[in-house]
Amino acid sequence: MPSNKPPPLADATRDLARFGAALRYDDIPAEVITRIKLSLLDSLGCCLFGATLPWTQKVAALAEQEGAKPVATLIGLGRKTSASLAALVNGTSGHAFELDDIHKESIIHAGSIATPVALGLAEVRGKVSGRDVLTAMVAGYEIGHRVGNAATMSLFFRGFHPQGTSGAFVAAATAARMLNLDAAQFQYALGMAGSQAGGLMAAQEGAMVKRFHSGRAAQSGVYAAQLAADGFTGILDALEAPYGGYLSTYSDKPNPSRLTDGLGKTWETLNVGYKPHASVTSIHSALDALSELMKEHGLKAADIGRVETGLSPMTHVHCAWEYRAQGVTAAQMNLYYGMAVIAIDGAAFTEQFREARLSDPQILDFISRISAHVDPEIETMGAPFRHASRVKITAHNGKVYEKLSLHRRGSPENPLSPEEVVHKFRNVVAPCMDKTAAEKIIATVNQFETLADISTVMPLLGTTVRTPR
Repeated sequence: MPSNKPPPLADATRDLARFGAALRYDDIPAEVITRIKLSLLDSLGCCLFGATLPWTQKVAALAEQEGAKPVATLIGLGRKTSASLAALVNGTSGHAFELDDIHKESIIHAGSIATPVALGLAEVRGKVSGRDVLTAMVAGYEIGHRVGNAATMSLFFRGFHPQGTSGAFVAAATAARMLNLDAAQFQYALGMAGSQAGGLMAAQEGAMVKRFHSGRAAQSGVYAAQLAADGFTGILDALEAPYGGYLSTYSDKPNPSRLTDGLGKTWETLNVGYKPHASVTSIHSALDALSELMKEHGLKAADIGRVETGLSPMTHVHCAWEYRAQGVTAAQMNLYYGMAVIAIDGAAFTEQFREARLSDPQILDFISRISAHVDPEIETMGAPFRHASRVKITAHNGKVYEKLSLHRRGSPENPLSPEEVVHKFRNVVAPCMDKTAAEKIIATVNQFETLADISTVMPLLGTTVRTPR
């Protein structure tokens, strides 16, 4: 079937597979190792807290009914299952509360996919070093993010969830590297990932299935690599095929050159940021700007008459829909709810997104004072500034305060320090894990590259967490 789309980059799937298969720990710059260790810690915190949540527990119950051979740990749940089912459950828990790391250009939360895949398959293989796990995760981050970059925001605007679609390539690359696939097998694994990619963005308005997209992507990657290891073939040009390829099918405006630009020299892992708020990343600069304005001018929620929020077109579509109490997922994805809890509580973290708060009259009242629009200046800045916002507060006394926030706190441009990421981990797991156990995990991740066998630390991650009150 003919295509009207521009010619793709030839052999990109092959080149990415060769890169992933050849990648060794010693090839990876020290700063990339430092970043992937931060992502590992951040992701484990997300999985541990996520294990307490009902959507994760429903998926875990489903996995348990399968009665699979217990070889891979369900993080925070005190039991084991197969590698593929563990990836399903742990991938769901990692994305269970909008706290996982984020790569802005690709719109992927790679940590909640790569971490479960690498750890689960390491357990199955046995006697896998910390260095091997970190290397596999970097392979997943580098390849998966490049796929998302090449798909561009067009994939999102078409209604696909990048976590479930491009995220499948994070999983396949992580799994392929963890299983030591050769370049041909690795290419087949990537070739299977595109056929398994899926996830609709309508899930953001309340459905538990948004969390499941991450788990399914992780599981798909495990299946792809395991099948490739056994000689099962995937599409050799899955990414670049002009008809039925990933980019030509999922994106109206792909940028194929982003698949391999600077491969092995420009490290996409360094473009990952971390979340200080338990909500969709796109609204974080607006939350930051509102919080900063209120602190700078000594404002309380009761002092504010109106809040006007200028956004990029993508964030406006993504997050500025009329709020209704449809569940935790919807609240975490909604601009108005997030800004309201910042104004009232001064925070948008785990406590602010409990079911009991979702219809709070005080929150609903403040939401009625917020409006949002596409800001022409931010729109002109283009995709690199899709998370930017302009917040204008009009107080009841008539005074007006305004702030333009170009880079959210926690982004690569405005990063959290390593100490702040560790602080976040402590806060995330505090409701569900003893402090002593949490500190052991921090210490273990800090020296992860020195571990001769990561299976010795998995019992610590497998301990059953308590459900927060």
